[in-house]
Amino acid sequence: MAKQKTAYVCSDCGTEYPRWQGQCNDCKAWNTISEFVIASSASSSRNLGGYSGQTQAVVETLDSIDLQALPRFESGYKELDRVLGGGIVPGSAMLIGGSPGAGKSTMLLQVMCQMANNKSALYVTGEESLQQVALRAQRLGLAKDKLKLLAETNVETICQLALQHKPELMVIDSIQVMQVADVQSAPGSVSQVRESAAFLTRFAKQQHIAMFLVGHVTKEGSLAGPKVLEHCIDCSMMLEGESDSRYRTLRSNKNRFGAVNELGVFAMTDKGLREVSNPSAIFLSREEQQSPGSIVMVVWEGTRPLLVEIQALVDYSQMANPKRVAVGLEQNRLSMLLAVLHRHGNVQMNDQDVFANVVGGVKVAETSADLALLLAIVSSFQNKTLDKDLIAFGEVGLAGEIRPVPNGSERISEAAKHGFKRAIVPKANVPKQGVVGIEIIGVSRLSDALDAL
Repeated sequence: MAKQKTAYVCSDCGTEYPRWQGQCNDCKAWNTISEFVIASSASSSRNLGGYSGQTQAVVETLDSIDLQALPRFESGYKELDRVLGGGIVPGSAMLIGGSPGAGKSTMLLQVMCQMANNKSALYVTGEESLQQVALRAQRLGLAKDKLKLLAETNVETICQLALQHKPELMVIDSIQVMQVADVQSAPGSVSQVRESAAFLTRFAKQQHIAMFLVGHVTKEGSLAGPKVLEHCIDCSMMLEGESDSRYRTLRSNKNRFGAVNELGVFAMTDKGLREVSNPSAIFLSREEQQSPGSIVMVVWEGTRPLLVEIQALVDYSQMANPKRVAVGLEQNRLSMLLAVLHRHGNVQMNDQDVFANVVGGVKVAETSADLALLLAIVSSFQNKTLDKDLIAFGEVGLAGEIRPVPNGSERISEAAKHGFKRAIVPKANVPKQGVVGIEIIGVSRLSDALDAL
């Protein structure tokens, strides 16, 4: 028997080393280098065509490629189609990650049962038995007469059976339990995940099968497995949601066929995941009696505006170093904005604890929340209640200027649809024609925004 060749690969950046070492020289990460068994020459000699699935090298011009041969098709769930960029593309490999219990398997089982009415669908489970999948479908009240099931973890066997049944849609649940026979390491290792994902991606593109891969996450919340897993697939999505919340958000981190950072909102019920057609309404369930430190902001998620409430609590600190806690916001940006508030707003909080929270479990990454966050902090600090029909958005610079944000007119129009009467926005985002039913206050400095309260 020939001696197996091994290499040591960093799971974060994919750099290979001849021997193990504690730190990766390229990405500087610690304890991310694992042993990788190189496939045998017999398996490597097979013409698999790389990640693209092309087995014959042909040079073509862009205008000679037929874009109508493989049209998108809808999944039956508008929120999922929105995240995917308008629908499912045949031959694409899509990865859905999320914490345990987030609802990944539930969502895909619902989608597959829905799609099985019109298209050939195959659900491959490697973690559950066929009886467990059938019991979940019965509990959710799904149609069970069309969807085909397979319990298998060997990638070669799965592809051979798929060639016989010729499905148009496949689910692999999950990629961490799949294994390639030529790789001797255990399922879930860097080498097995890498080779399994590459094999399945090539197969999906060669056979024009739309394939969903379920991925686990680490304790830090990132996708488990090598970074090359996210490079070889076409679309990467994360299903997020707190265990005590009934709402789940599906966000795209990578999409070759649509916009990145698109957001879909679902509600977890006893019959599975249900779409939320108006997400702003669920995040604006505010009390009748308004309290200090609360304001509504308009963030832009993918291709649509979203209204969410932000709350702040400022209290005298008993500690030498006051606390700065941000939930749903960037921690370091909160500290920076407090420094700007002190320098350009003459509001000092070096002896105050500051807590900020985005209601509903939404994670806000864009800078348009800066102005609303500072107004909520000042409201709590001065114990001054803000108007319930007030919204705000805008980026705050280090010099105290209020910078414009993209899609300002669409944000204001969305707020007007929900009945808001006043808006504090960057001066450059004020529409020339105005918006019916809402008073727009354009500000260029932080001090002007504080005076407008």
